[in-house]
Amino acid sequence: MVEGQILKGLGGFYFVKKTDGAIVTCKARGRFKKDNIDIYVGDRVKINQTIDNTWVIEHVISRKNLIIRPPIANIEQCIIVFAIKSPDLNYNQLNRFLILAEKSGVEIVICINKTDLVEKKQIESIHRKYTHIGYNLIAISAKEKFGIEKLKNILKDKISVLSGPSGVGKSTLLNAIQPGLKLKTGELSEKTRRGRHTTRHVELLQLDFGGLVADTPGFGHFKLDHIYPEELSNLFIEIGKAAPYCRFKGCMHRHEPNCEVKNLVSEGIIGKDRYNSYLELLNEIEENRRDIY
Repeated sequence: MVEGQILKGLGGFYFVKKTDGAIVTCKARGRFKKDNIDIYVGDRVKINQTIDNTWVIEHVISRKNLIIRPPIANIEQCIIVFAIKSPDLNYNQLNRFLILAEKSGVEIVICINKTDLVEKKQIESIHRKYTHIGYNLIAISAKEKFGIEKLKNILKDKISVLSGPSGVGKSTLLNAIQPGLKLKTGELSEKTRRGRHTTRHVELLQLDFGGLVADTPGFGHFKLDHIYPEELSNLFIEIGKAAPYCRFKGCMHRHEPNCEVKNLVSEGIIGKDRYNSYLELLNEIEENRRDIY
């Protein structure tokens, strides 16, 4: 058997890059469906060539990680792409994407696009807000080609996924990085000022300068039904760092006395908007759990 990595799945077929660099089209053995074994883009697999020269997936190698939305496995870093303008940056939505990536345990880079549409001080404000927490944030403009080389250096020789809502310029960014990719791009809906989906499926694309990157379908609101209320504070990294110093173990940082998180919010060390986002998502997750049970 030969090892490889799934680059794309389409119509029951999987495009697998073998260790020698060749890409072959495979089908999965029937037992995968019978045993309810899911196969994802990014999965490392063992494949075999049958007597009639077709390739089949025999085994899925244990995953290092799995991102649920978008569904992709064995990623080294998640590049969360948001536009600063057109559409306007939604901080609650950005925080939602961040905790989704934190849950998967991959490296995170925040990429703020369309910076040519705003003043420098607005970019600096966002940069301070998230680098203070500990995130790597880069400001770029796909249209003006500003920051593209910096993004290429981040992507080089790594397996990355670009994640974010529709209309923020993910496909345009990849076209700027490597014009030969020729990804379809879309305009904002005039009615909603939200992006139209131009990427229909998850696919790992090979970069000429080394590495693989996935352009994924954009999406806006999504449920966090795989996250438990008690783990949410650790997914807000600045809240997770403060939580051990709360008076009560299991403090949810709402109304409990001697809560270190609330103390740091009142002192301005933890941003009030991030704290409010935590409370909003906590309420949502608790409501989701009640619906399940």
